[in-house]
Amino acid sequence: MENYGPSDAEFTSKYNPQEIEKKWQKIWEETGLYQAQEDPEKEKYYCLDMFPYPSGSGLHVGHWRGYVLSDMIARYQRLNGKNILYPMGFDAFGLPAENAAIKAKSHPEKFTDEAIVNFRRQIRQIGTMIDWSREINTSKPGYYKWTQWLFLQLYKNGLAYKKKAPVNWCPSCQTVLANEQVVSGQCERCDSIVEKKDLTQWFFKITDYAEDLLKDLDDLDWPEKTKTLQRNWIGKSDGAMVKFDVHNSNQKIEVFTTRPDTLCGATFMVLAPEHPIVDRIAAPTQKADIDAYREKVKKENEIDRTSTDKEKTGVFTGAYAINPLNSKQMPIWLSDYVLMSYGTGAVMCVPAHDQRDFDFATKFGLDIVQVISKDGREVKLDVAFEELGQLINSGKYDGLKSIEAKKKVTDDLEKDGLAAPAINYHLRDWLISRQRYWGAPIPMVYCEKCGEVPVPEDQLPVELPSDIDFSPKGESPLKSSDTFTQTTCPSCGGKATRETDTMDTFVCSSWYYLRYTDPNNDNLFASQDKLNYWMPVDFYFGGIEHAVLHLLYARFISKALTKLKLVSYSDNGEPFKKLFNIGMIYLHGAKMSKSKGNVVSPDELIEKYGTDALRGYELFIGPADMDSEWQVQGIVGISRFLEKVYTVFQQPFTNTDQKNPLVEKAIKTVTLEIESVRPNTAISHLMELFNALKKEDQLSKVDAEKIAILLSPFFPHLAEELWQKMEHDKSIFFEKWPNFDESSMIIEKINLPIQINGKVRDIMEISPNHNEEEIKQLALKLPKIKEALDGKIVIKVIYVSGKVLNFVLK
Repeated sequence: MENYGPSDAEFTSKYNPQEIEKKWQKIWEETGLYQAQEDPEKEKYYCLDMFPYPSGSGLHVGHWRGYVLSDMIARYQRLNGKNILYPMGFDAFGLPAENAAIKAKSHPEKFTDEAIVNFRRQIRQIGTMIDWSREINTSKPGYYKWTQWLFLQLYKNGLAYKKKAPVNWCPSCQTVLANEQVVSGQCERCDSIVEKKDLTQWFFKITDYAEDLLKDLDDLDWPEKTKTLQRNWIGKSDGAMVKFDVHNSNQKIEVFTTRPDTLCGATFMVLAPEHPIVDRIAAPTQKADIDAYREKVKKENEIDRTSTDKEKTGVFTGAYAINPLNSKQMPIWLSDYVLMSYGTGAVMCVPAHDQRDFDFATKFGLDIVQVISKDGREVKLDVAFEELGQLINSGKYDGLKSIEAKKKVTDDLEKDGLAAPAINYHLRDWLISRQRYWGAPIPMVYCEKCGEVPVPEDQLPVELPSDIDFSPKGESPLKSSDTFTQTTCPSCGGKATRETDTMDTFVCSSWYYLRYTDPNNDNLFASQDKLNYWMPVDFYFGGIEHAVLHLLYARFISKALTKLKLVSYSDNGEPFKKLFNIGMIYLHGAKMSKSKGNVVSPDELIEKYGTDALRGYELFIGPADMDSEWQVQGIVGISRFLEKVYTVFQQPFTNTDQKNPLVEKAIKTVTLEIESVRPNTAISHLMELFNALKKEDQLSKVDAEKIAILLSPFFPHLAEELWQKMEHDKSIFFEKWPNFDESSMIIEKINLPIQINGKVRDIMEISPNHNEEEIKQLALKLPKIKEALDGKIVIKVIYVSGKVLNFVLK
């Protein structure tokens, strides 16, 4: 790679980041330094960012944080001998581009392509080692052909289906939303209040994978908060499915309950107003009240309906269910707090042991019967007793503990065919239909003779028409295009019409990480050899806001493809080994947003301070997984540090082989901090090193080389320049990360104050290598401390690492 040899131009004594950075970005690009190639002889490392949505506003410094962090990890792993795949693409379909295009009286494709040009320019400015030869764009036919192919694989295997169901409808976006896209009853995109509509829509059967999605979380190296969010969203509940006969009817109502031990205390039943059985069991005298109540409920969203603060409302159906344990009649009511989308749409109400049921029974004067007691005695209840306990007022089950009674009641009813052990999940199937233009067309046609027919794979992609009025109309704009909708049936050759809904943009992003392994393949979504080499992703970076959207959907698709034997890179189909949730950047106490007017553009900062200084501040601003407040003056300190580094490297180097303890310590600390994804403290250690080095006469060339490599993941342009100054003819990123020599490191002693009740009683010299328990035991052997603690009771020991040890006495 002769391009890397020293240039004819002399190195100036003054650090000029803009000139250096342009030079090295050009060299990296021209030499293809970062283009990934499969190499069976080398261990691979797939480093990935959640790809951006190319909005018109471009990137701000908050977006930079994730890209700089992932680039740091990718560079570090390359220096550790790994074969790196670090790609980039654009999540280009979706509502924001369509809405922006409508506002600008433009076309979504034109709007998106122009935004991508700007995004690509801005991401290149960061100076990452991204392999741009693998760039993908989800809105291009070459990509969404395979999104459609994915739909067909799920359809052929019973995992994609169409049904009529109550769905979330955004009146502003004029489209259906998945449950995960409704936040506090509002559209996540535009904050409009979401309504309910009965529509025939396409779904993916993610519920078939609920148990796998849940149990496989345990082994993932993911933040616990993200795993908890997914566990709660999947929402597994163990219990029983109980059948209730309806009095004077041949109808039965199934109810899922996690507390079969409370069944004798079930005094009434509540159905969702939409429950189909209502019209079959309701008394004629109640029809008018039921119809009026149903109309009222249609105007409510699910968040309001299930709010615990909301006053309970309901209407009596005039029908009764029979309690299968004690044969007592239970009045059947309708109430908005019961949803058809959860469980069976029916709830057995045990007011003595469920606060929601207690409030409902209190308002409508329904019976409250205590059947669980703390100590076997009945007491007057002012609120529901929701704990486990001992059964009372339950006939032959009296005296049993709740855990034992759950199984006993279920077993007894199961013998009579009235119950069975059951598991329920909060997770619902993924609604993927969208009534908008800018998305991947669903590859299905409808024939009067053959019915629902999938488009043959050799006819993909079904392309979006470009000459169409795509303004929202409450139904898909594609319906207005005869050239698109009118087609022939792939089965019989007769007249047929195309499906006019498009797919949720999250379908596009649910598999994009697979396409990066083989982005230009026209015959396969990706070859098995390349998938098996690169997958799964080793380190995935992104925000926690995607926990129950993209991350859940991507896991489902990967698992489905694995079970269908379309991929084979892991036994359980998990696509992302390690996940890192990046903290957000705030300005003036608020998350950066163009609408809030608190966005900081990187462009002018690069012009003034250079890319490496901005990279350094993004990494130094605070712990990478925590939100941080942007301080514009913070970049100045990083800029001065880089000037100091450049100045130190202007001095001539010695040829000594003696290892510098300061450098060895820096290698150890920086290595450990990068491994722990703590770039802020890694840079702090580098600053400490240079503060110490200014007291040294000269650096040896060996130490200078080690330091340059330590700097390179954080400040790659400066590191390349320093490396070239040392007359190397290849990029620094062909080098190996240095090992540290523990034996040559200085072990610094620390004087640790020993306190009793906050008062210093002695000072002890310790090594930084001592752990808390060792320090405590050493302190207890000090004569002054032994004497002061003699006969006293220590209730707490507080150790502030390297600062103080305090014994707190009773």
